[in-house]
Amino acid sequence: MSGFRPRGIWGAVLLPVQGGDQIDMGALAELVDILCASCVAGIYTNGTAAEFFNQTETEFDAITDLVLGVAGRAGVPVQIGVSNSNPRVARERLRRIAESDAVAAQITLPDWWPPSETEQARFIDGMSEASDGLPLILYNPPTAKVRLDVPGIARLRARSALLVGVKVAGGDAAWYAQRHEMLGDMSVFVAGHTVAFGRPLGADGAYSNVACLSPAGAVRHWDLAATDPEVARDVEDRFRRFLHETMIPLARDHGLSDAALDKAMAAAGGWGPVGPDLLWPYSGATPGMVEAIRASAQDLLPDLMEGLAISS
Repeated sequence: MSGFRPRGIWGAVLLPVQGGDQIDMGALAELVDILCASCVAGIYTNGTAAEFFNQTETEFDAITDLVLGVAGRAGVPVQIGVSNSNPRVARERLRRIAESDAVAAQITLPDWWPPSETEQARFIDGMSEASDGLPLILYNPPTAKVRLDVPGIARLRARSALLVGVKVAGGDAAWYAQRHEMLGDMSVFVAGHTVAFGRPLGADGAYSNVACLSPAGAVRHWDLAATDPEVARDVEDRFRRFLHETMIPLARDHGLSDAALDKAMAAAGGWGPVGPDLLWPYSGATPGMVEAIRASAQDLLPDLMEGLAISS
């Protein structure tokens, strides 16, 4: 598995929530089935959209087993996020999935205290040992207390051949030039709404926010980035407008988290049995907010919304 190099659009698993404190496992199985049928390169679970930060260990194990089972029957590869605010818990999660059918595990640097370079190295060494050969993808989100530049990613990659990919915000042309110089064949995943710019410069795919709105639409956008870059850039410009006019104000004015925004887009897209509610104690979008997102997406992004069976 050390030669594994992920590419393309990977769809995020989101959690259908009942009563604020229960995960609807039947609806989750249906949602995973739909994701698997949407032509994504693979799916990943227990990331931000799946509220990894608010799962019990029992829920983590149950979600992991369900996703691996449903996706396995469909022949779709799965990556499992093991992040936790406690890095020792993250390491134990990784040990538990190391012998599973997952193709990789996603990890984040410890984040309660910003780790020093020595502590970052110790973490990568320990996670590589715990993975027992399972490839690792490092997620370094914009909210991380340690934001890695390309040399920082290269420094950690040099410590472990199992660190085969990284999920980052991306950057400008100079950033991509560094990516080619310092990261070689490491898979580099960027935000879904930047792939039209990034794919020609060396982006390998996205764990896609666009796929929260429309998994199949995100795949079409990725393909367009290779076959018709001008059209793909137009879609990307309109998606950025959608973010700035509709989604960012929800975060700014109503305090919605990234996970809440992901679920609100999925609810607005209507492609699967998931609503905007988050696990206790976090707030999700209201029905009125979801309707406003849907109207904005249908107006600005009809090509992404095409083919969706919208449910109210």
